[in-house]
Amino acid sequence: MTTVDERRTAPAVPAVPTRRSPAGAVLAVVWAGAAAVLLLWWSDTGSVVGAAGWLTGAGRIAGLLCGYSCAVLVGLMARVPLLEVRVGSDRVARWHAMAGRYTVCLLVAHIVLILSGYAAQDHASLVHEAVDVVLHYPEMLKATAGTLILFAVGVTSVRAVRRRTGYEFWYYVHLLTYAAVFLAFGHQLALGNDLNGKPVATAFWYALYLGVAALVLWFRVLAPVRLNLRHRLRVDSVRQEAPGVYSVVVRGRRIGELDARAGQFFRWRFFGGDGMGWTSTPYSLSAPPRGDLLRITVKALGDHSAAVSLLRPGTRVWAEGPYGSLTAGRATSHRSLLIAAGVGVTPLRALFETLPGEVTLLYRARTAEDLALGGELEAIARWRGARVLYALNGPRGERPDLSANALRATFPGLAGHDVYICGPHGFAQELYGALRAAGVPDRRIHHESFEL
Repeated sequence: MTTVDERRTAPAVPAVPTRRSPAGAVLAVVWAGAAAVLLLWWSDTGSVVGAAGWLTGAGRIAGLLCGYSCAVLVGLMARVPLLEVRVGSDRVARWHAMAGRYTVCLLVAHIVLILSGYAAQDHASLVHEAVDVVLHYPEMLKATAGTLILFAVGVTSVRAVRRRTGYEFWYYVHLLTYAAVFLAFGHQLALGNDLNGKPVATAFWYALYLGVAALVLWFRVLAPVRLNLRHRLRVDSVRQEAPGVYSVVVRGRRIGELDARAGQFFRWRFFGGDGMGWTSTPYSLSAPPRGDLLRITVKALGDHSAAVSLLRPGTRVWAEGPYGSLTAGRATSHRSLLIAAGVGVTPLRALFETLPGEVTLLYRARTAEDLALGGELEAIARWRGARVLYALNGPRGERPDLSANALRATFPGLAGHDVYICGPHGFAQELYGALRAAGVPDRRIHHESFEL
């Protein structure tokens, strides 16, 4: 690791107050809702007798929790600012992935247990009971279609499958979750013993689903429409920063009203650029907003990002955001260490310019040619008296030492730093372990990942 500039002076950057995350309160509300759902079953269930009764009762519980989990799943997709900014998009994405796994498991349990209970009660085979339920029970054909869609979404969300499919394919399949929930909703009211004919329980269920639908309508449809009609974003210029890495400057009206902060990201669509208007892709701001300009820096990793280099000035842009909590608001100390790998330097470059206090940036890349925005980083370091260090592979490809001992030796007093990490998922996980071994408290390690 080599030091570009060792000078240290107090930067003229205003302090940003730390805001506590409401993650704990949000989870408490979610679990309280699950408890209320179980109370529905408890209040409507008398004695349970025989194997059929136990199987059917367990199936009802799984079905109620599955229906509730579907609402939570869609709510986490609504891009509510309280979650996306205050809790953090990466944490919300992990919650969403976990809720998806719970939903699929509960769905399987509901189907197997209910059909087994019905089959035991009717003294029929499981296959005969399944055919009878699907073909003759009200709303079940639609519910079956919704079930198949949910299974498809679940399969394409498995990490091994995700690695073999493009982001665009996953994105479109994932959107079918809305259709699956809509198709399955009717049978919950028509066949659910805990809801059918129960006005209070039915009102609760409608309020839950209509409330979630209102969040999706507002934050995923109406708010983005308002943003883009108001700010009229267009591509201003495109510039190559490194092999396969391009910066896109976007111009708009009243950009300051977006209240975008260094470290945050938007979800972008570019119209008129090789189908780039069909998918919404997250890219971080690689510089603080200036005047009527925003800038992102993108590495060609997929179809959408590879087409960025083909954008032309004047291309219409559709943006949603700002999102993300990898900001100065997380800081708890006057000393910060920013560790970037690859194109993960983009949000940290913006933070490097604006983060209050004593700041050091460590930039991990394979070769010097892979360093993007290096000239800007050095200029910022000179301006604010900060440090930039590079961690490059050796002449024979050997990786630099980023172990706990090496980090402690390079950064005296490391345990007292706030550490911001941005890079590939594997890199971030390995680095997190090294930082914890080096004595950095978990509350001072800040990381945001877009991987589900």
